[in-house]
Amino acid sequence: MELRQIYYFIKVAEMEHVSHAAAELHVAQSAVSRQISNLEQELGVSLFFREGRNIRLTPVGRIFLDHVKIAIVELDKAKQEVFEYLNPETGTIRLGFPTSLAAKTLPTVISAFRKEHPQIGFQLRQGTVNELSDAVVQGHIDLAFVSPVPANKKDLKGHIFFTEKVLALLPVSHPLADQSQLRLNQLRHDPFVVFRHGYILRDLIMKSCQQVGFTPRIAFEGEDVDTIKGLVSAGLGVSMLPEITLHDLPDRENVSIEIIEPNVTRTVGIIIPQNRELAPSEKVFFGFLKEFYDTLDRFGQ
Repeated sequence: MELRQIYYFIKVAEMEHVSHAAAELHVAQSAVSRQISNLEQELGVSLFFREGRNIRLTPVGRIFLDHVKIAIVELDKAKQEVFEYLNPETGTIRLGFPTSLAAKTLPTVISAFRKEHPQIGFQLRQGTVNELSDAVVQGHIDLAFVSPVPANKKDLKGHIFFTEKVLALLPVSHPLADQSQLRLNQLRHDPFVVFRHGYILRDLIMKSCQQVGFTPRIAFEGEDVDTIKGLVSAGLGVSMLPEITLHDLPDRENVSIEIIEPNVTRTVGIIIPQNRELAPSEKVFFGFLKEFYDTLDRFGQ
């Protein structure tokens, strides 16, 4: 079995068309067909159903595809790590992040890091905490910013950089907008604007409200912080957002207020794989992050 056969097989499986796959690979169609045929002969099974010019995977072909994709990811990772061991300052870091850290945390950190290590690049991937956790475990990304930092995950190591408060967000027209603090129970009759299902911040809001005796009435759902802020400023409900997302409100139509009962906080940090060692450039970045946040903590920023 040759790597070339595997690459050809994956491309044909993705495109379900031999000639289109050949064009993408910049090789003759006959070469692709021959390599697929040789692979099937070696394995002793048919990997594709042939339907005129189109083809599709057989059940065993789909099983084979799932496994070889993982193998290719690991091979590509191995080549990258060998290259980075020769020069750790020229690697590419595949970094994940959630929407709540996109506006301030991520740009601040990457900007500071690139000043010291300008040759190291980034490939960024946004997602929910669960999506990012799975991506790190499966090797699709190298490490990820997350909040909250998961504990007791068998395949992941979590490192907390700081803990922040989660504040109430109200439109300026709200009767409680002039308060310096409030109890969450005071919002029990208000409609809430929350993140959609799958976002940890939604779960945090629901559990916090239930902790003080009510289930919030969901008026609207969103997928990013700016959407939540906009819906609140339009007077469509109240919400709860992490403090770091509220440092620079884009307008004067919302107010953020500290919640004193219950005390709602979240951890912010990074997750790395438990089952494999970080590549050199990733170690450089991880070491930078620890020093960066240690410095901020010492100076109380």
